[in-house]
Amino acid sequence: MKFPGSVLVSLVLFVAETAAALCLSGAYRAAGDRMWQWLTLLFALLPCALVQLSLVFIHRDVSRDRPLVLLLHLLQLGPLVRCVEVFYIYFHAGRVEEPYVSITKKRQMPKDGYSEEIEKEVGQAEGKLCTHRSAFSRASVIQAFLGSAPQLTLQLYICVLQQEITAARSIFMVLSLLSIVYGALRCNILAIKIKYDDYDVSVKPAAYLCIFLWRSFEIATRVTVLVLFSSVLQIWILPVVLINFFGFFFYPWILFWQSKSPFPENIEKALSRVGTTIVLCLLTFLYAGINMFCWSAVQVKLNDPDLINKSQNWYRLTVYYILRFIENAFLLLMWYIYKTDIYLYVCAPLLVLQLLISYCMAVLFMLVFYQFCHPCKKLFSSSISEGLLSCFTFLCFICKPAKSTVLTNKAEVKSPENTDEAWSSSKTIDSQKGNLHQSVSSNA
Repeated sequence: MKFPGSVLVSLVLFVAETAAALCLSGAYRAAGDRMWQWLTLLFALLPCALVQLSLVFIHRDVSRDRPLVLLLHLLQLGPLVRCVEVFYIYFHAGRVEEPYVSITKKRQMPKDGYSEEIEKEVGQAEGKLCTHRSAFSRASVIQAFLGSAPQLTLQLYICVLQQEITAARSIFMVLSLLSIVYGALRCNILAIKIKYDDYDVSVKPAAYLCIFLWRSFEIATRVTVLVLFSSVLQIWILPVVLINFFGFFFYPWILFWQSKSPFPENIEKALSRVGTTIVLCLLTFLYAGINMFCWSAVQVKLNDPDLINKSQNWYRLTVYYILRFIENAFLLLMWYIYKTDIYLYVCAPLLVLQLLISYCMAVLFMLVFYQFCHPCKKLFSSSISEGLLSCFTFLCFICKPAKSTVLTNKAEVKSPENTDEAWSSSKTIDSQKGNLHQSVSSNA
């Protein structure tokens, strides 16, 4: 049975970040910075409540008679209780013979074009551990993008305004960055396991390293760009954030309405139509929060029974990174134009270049992951290099008709000028034909 290390990492990051947020909030209160205190508390407690809701929802504690567990969740101690339960199950597994086991069928990765199906016995203890791992993975994603990402942006913004990085604030920002990167990593692994649920997927250490570097460069660059822009144009950061957030929030709903599919009813039997709508709104809310800072490996599809788009869409990936690179470059350009005196001792061109290169490094590690380290790359209908080539070919194909129409217009403009020349040349040819006819008749 696999050691539940992911559960332990999720709990350590959750507890450490929450404790650091409370300590830093107390420091802001002592310094008289009430606004920073309440914002720090808000970004710390809101994801805590959402994490408790997700754990309760996945384990279906409301429909079970477990009042003590529900009370501990209300006291924001749900992850601690779940972690204790996980390790209790892990260390007591195998001591008592289980009354029954379930048999799962998984297919191995294709070798030489063939894929074997293997059967595996899964006991009750292993099934419970799998449920706990899945619940903590989803809780890590919620904690990362609805709590740690806004928290890191806020603390870096305070550092820029106060032109000071304290030890407590630097430790807190490092913890927040690690939490975001870990949440993005778990999001990638979840996407792989959901899309290829029929296969026995094993992720190698090289894949974990590529994902970690890819997400670290991408998220750090994105947060820095948003902070730099907001430090010089405080009002304009609001429309940038709102357009990004609501664009990604409504995108799955627009696709759902265009498909004209029936409203999904199979999410949870105990939920009413209103409850299902709330769950779907929370899901798209999380989806928008992820895409605000990095590429969401899990694409929401509301008309699918699993609510996940299982197809590999290289076009959407390419368009996202191209538009995000253009947006980051534009925000950095605005910062460079309107930068204030607080950046007097900062080499602005070098900083802009470093951030753009850092984002390109994120794209590079992403390409390496999908091309060489993806655990299911043998199942791709096309590799990412072929996908990118087809994307650029498609873009070039779109540009060609515009050029052809321009050439046609030019030809139409030039044609009236050459009308006299064409008429005179045709007249000359007719006269030559007449002379030739006369000479033939005279010879005859």
